[in-house]
Amino acid sequence: MDRRNFIKTGAAGTVGLTLAGAMTHLPIYGATVKGANDKIVLALIGCGGRGLGCIINCCKINSNVVIKTVCDVNRSKLSNAAAHVEKYLGYKPVLAEDMRTVFDDRDVDAVWIATPEHWHCLAGIWACQAGKDVYVEKNLSVNIRESRKLAEAAAKYDRIVQVGLQNRSASQGFSAREYIQSGKLGKIVAVNTYFMLGEGKFTEAPEAPVPAWLDWDKWLGPAPYRPFSPSIVSESGRGGWQQYWAYSGGKLDDEASHTLDFTRMVLGDPQHPKSVFAWGANNAYGSNSEVPETQFVAWDFGDYLLTAEGGTSFNYMYKAPQEIRNDATKFPNWRNYSARVDIYGTEGLMYLGRHGGGWQVIGADNKIVAEDGAIFPDNEHQKNFIECIRSRKRPNGFIEECHRSATLVNIGNIACRVGNKQLYFDGKTELFTNSKEANKLAKGTYRKGYELPEKV
Repeated sequence: MDRRNFIKTGAAGTVGLTLAGAMTHLPIYGATVKGANDKIVLALIGCGGRGLGCIINCCKINSNVVIKTVCDVNRSKLSNAAAHVEKYLGYKPVLAEDMRTVFDDRDVDAVWIATPEHWHCLAGIWACQAGKDVYVEKNLSVNIRESRKLAEAAAKYDRIVQVGLQNRSASQGFSAREYIQSGKLGKIVAVNTYFMLGEGKFTEAPEAPVPAWLDWDKWLGPAPYRPFSPSIVSESGRGGWQQYWAYSGGKLDDEASHTLDFTRMVLGDPQHPKSVFAWGANNAYGSNSEVPETQFVAWDFGDYLLTAEGGTSFNYMYKAPQEIRNDATKFPNWRNYSARVDIYGTEGLMYLGRHGGGWQVIGADNKIVAEDGAIFPDNEHQKNFIECIRSRKRPNGFIEECHRSATLVNIGNIACRVGNKQLYFDGKTELFTNSKEANKLAKGTYRKGYELPEKV
């Protein structure tokens, strides 16, 4: 399909270049059911490898789904994204450097937000206010208040918001939950999760002039202003922004968010924990990263304790290889699987894997008494998003549950940041009862022009 024919179909065209200031003044579009033959027009915001690969794949595996616009403040990634869309989908998308041009465009039905984490919720709120459905990558937020506000915006504007915690569409998640609910595992008494990786020492490069390919001010967005460092943003790679609290929550945010959310799902999506204790330190390599190299977190759920253990100091632990992710008959070597979950019941131990990997239950004498394999669930999660845009049904990555999972990450990090302490959490107010400092971190701070709205 050439560009002229693509424009004729209504999937591309001139983007309205109105750079509206406050997104609260954008028109609100009513939610409508789209039939299977109705075209769904997407826009990508954040053109890194993950977002670009996912949105292109989404168009391939779903009928009548197209990309109109790709948007990024990194001009090199923006150009690369346009080339990839043309190569794999056969047409040229519109290019934008300011996401507000996407929100102003009435042709766009839904946006795919794959920015660094500090932009996720504000961009998602703006999209909801503009009448767009949203696919937003994990981790959902960098503080508690902003993902609560995104959940409020999704409800107020009747928007489909699918969070990119794709294990919520994994077949083994449903079967594991059913097995636990059957009582065969007995009463759950302890749950351990792991996010153990090996990456070595991080050292920040000196400050440098902002490169020509980057709009540094827009990249920072709601985060506090600071001078540019090449350690933070890469022209073509992922960059080191996950080493900074302002933009991310470290490996608890990046790796453990998947595992913790999946664990909540198979346990029946419990409410917020009563308290959290966390310990973190740069004790392995002495990195000058703000986020810890080694981190341990424990959440009190009343009947059981949930823990997360990990960081970047474990060079002998491994993610599941592709042969396991794509073969439902194979299971990981649980002992050195970096992302496993151990669910201890009174009648057995369930090993649970994410991104494929399935689950197995070990009983007496180390015998496998039950199991279910699965494959990487990206396709199913992307199909579910498009189906829900058409039907207006609740997506698998429902914003309310994913907000609670993001809150686990955020309160775990906050407990580290206030001095490796135990914090007591009020699930109704979503605030701590024993630390004013922690409550400040729970609410976050925002630069002028990028404030989080009190009322969405």
